[in-house]
Amino acid sequence: MKSAVSSSLFFHSKNLLKPNPLSRLESVCLPKPSRRSIVKLPSSSTSGLRSISSSSSSSSMASSFKPEQARVPSALPLPAPPLTKFNIGLCQLSVTADKSRNISHAKNAIEEAASKGAKLVLLPEIWNSPYSNDSFPVYAEEIDAGGDASPSTAMLSEVSKRLKITIIGGSIPERVGDRLYNTCCVFGSDGELKAKHRKIHLFDIDIPGKITFMESKTLTAGETPTIVDTDVGRIGIGICYDIRFQELAMIYAARGAHLLCYPGAFNMTTGPLHWELLQRARATDNQLYVATCSPARDSGAGYTAWGHSTLIGPFGEVLATTEHEEAIIIAEIDYSILEQRRTSLPLNKQRRGDLYQLVDVHRLNSK
Repeated sequence: MKSAVSSSLFFHSKNLLKPNPLSRLESVCLPKPSRRSIVKLPSSSTSGLRSISSSSSSSSMASSFKPEQARVPSALPLPAPPLTKFNIGLCQLSVTADKSRNISHAKNAIEEAASKGAKLVLLPEIWNSPYSNDSFPVYAEEIDAGGDASPSTAMLSEVSKRLKITIIGGSIPERVGDRLYNTCCVFGSDGELKAKHRKIHLFDIDIPGKITFMESKTLTAGETPTIVDTDVGRIGIGICYDIRFQELAMIYAARGAHLLCYPGAFNMTTGPLHWELLQRARATDNQLYVATCSPARDSGAGYTAWGHSTLIGPFGEVLATTEHEEAIIIAEIDYSILEQRRTSLPLNKQRRGDLYQLVDVHRLNSK
C-alpha cells in the first residue's frame, strides 16, 4: 500500500466517535403507586394471574422469569479475556481480477495495520477474487491442502506468525471436492489455523429493479456456527448475510463471545439501509462488540460493494467507521466495558425463559 495513501487512511476511534444515542438511560415517568399497590404478571403455570408485591426485588422477579432457561443449554458466563484492551485493524481493500495482486495487497495492508498497533486484523469478504458466481470456481482454493493449493491462506499463516497477531481472514472461495464454500479462516499469533467458518446463510435475494444475486447457484451453505478462543478473546464469526440472522449472534453470545466479526460486502441497495443498522442491532441485542470489514467500492465492477467498514460498541455506539474508499481503520476495544453495560442493562437476568427459548442444537447434542 502506497505511503501517500496509507498516511491519509489511518483512522483512530477517538477521531471517529459519533454521538451515542444510548449514552444515558432514558427515564420513564410512572404514576406514583400507592403503599399497597400490586403489580400483576402473567404466569406460565396457570391460566390466571399471579400477584407480586411492588416491593419485591428485581432479583426475585428475574428468578420467576426463569432467565437461565431462556437459552438451552444455559448461557455460558462471559469468560475472562486474555487481555482487557487492544487495537483492532479493519482493512477495507480494493479487489481486482489479479489474484496475485490481491494477495500481495492484503499482505501489505495487514503489515501496515500491525505497524500501527493492531493485535487483531480483519479482512473483507471475498478479498482475493471478484465477487461473482463466475469468479468463485476460478479463484477457489483447497484450504485444507494448504501450500500452493491455497496461496491466500498460506500468506495469512505466514504473516500472522511473523507479526504475532491474530487474523480474521475475511473470506475466500473454498473448494472441497465438487463443492464450493464462502469461507473465513482464523489464524492465531502462532500462524496456525484456529477455525474455519463457512457462510451459513447464502445471499439469495431478488429486489426488482435493484439487485438480483443468487450465491446458491455456485456455493454450498455451511452447517456450523463458529466461535473461537484467540489471544484477543472469544470471537464469533459470520460472513455478510449471516449478520441478518439474530439467532446466530444470540448463540455466539450464549457461548460467551466478547466480539463478533463479520467480513461482508453489502451492496448499494441494502447497504445504505441496513449495513450499520444490523451491526448496531447485533451489538445492542447481545451487549458485545461487533466488527465488520468490506471491500472498497469499485463502481466499475459487476458487483458494487457499499464499503463503510465499522466497529460497534456493546451499547450499539459507532466507535469507528469509514466511507467507501480504501482505508485501514485502527480502533480500540475495551472488554471491561462489557460488564459495565451488562450491569447497567441486565438483559441476561431479565430474559423470559418461562415464555421463550433459544436452543443451541450443536452444544445441546455435544453433551
